[in-house]
Amino acid sequence: MGKERVRLLEAVGREGSISAAARATGVSYKAAWDAITAMNNLVGQPLVAAQTGGRQGGGAVLTEEGLRVVETFHRLESEIARTFRALEPELAGTGVAAAGMLWGFFMRTSARNALRGTVEKVVNGAVNAEVTLRVSDRTTLTAIITRQSLRELGLVPGRPAIALIKAPFVILAPVDEARRTSMRNRIEGVVSNREDGAVNSEITLDIGGGKSLTATVTLASAKQLGLEKDAAACALIDAAHVILAVD
Repeated sequence: MGKERVRLLEAVGREGSISAAARATGVSYKAAWDAITAMNNLVGQPLVAAQTGGRQGGGAVLTEEGLRVVETFHRLESEIARTFRALEPELAGTGVAAAGMLWGFFMRTSARNALRGTVEKVVNGAVNAEVTLRVSDRTTLTAIITRQSLRELGLVPGRPAIALIKAPFVILAPVDEARRTSMRNRIEGVVSNREDGAVNSEITLDIGGGKSLTATVTLASAKQLGLEKDAAACALIDAAHVILAVD
């Protein structure tokens, strides 16, 4: 989660909009939007409820879950600080800092999409295993991993896990065409944001349940497919491109 993102949540609650919160915390609107999208994906319920009003406008409020996350973070921060103070004398002279030792275990990833969910089903094969992760009431993701990875991660039904997917691995297609493909993961949604560059476009697809997927496609493809805001589309993801992680 991180202190910077919690500061952003606090700013949303204080300022009443994502754009104002971005200005208050010294980040761009896109950076604030991306951070909130990532947090919504990693937590079971949306932390911010945005109201309509255009990409640069509209209001936003913290949900009850968002308020709880902010409160819990500060309580956890206080407890960690207290623990660090207690440990530092014992580690004196060892060259090891308590804070560095703890935070070194925290996961960081460059994958654009990180969705938290619960393992719903595991199907074992001779070499690989097929793991189905439920990330929302309406959405599941299937990953193909080795049986060794399955054992090492302790993935069994009911176990929380995180699905990591790089944006270039998310293929977008019209809904009707996507339904006729054999791709293992077919997730329908609505375009909530589009950022155009000189060559590529970054498309954010709202897949419901407070979750979203981000895809990187060529600018020409984005125009050809009509991937404008509020347009329906389907995300196609190869099961072999879904990486699973656990806390």
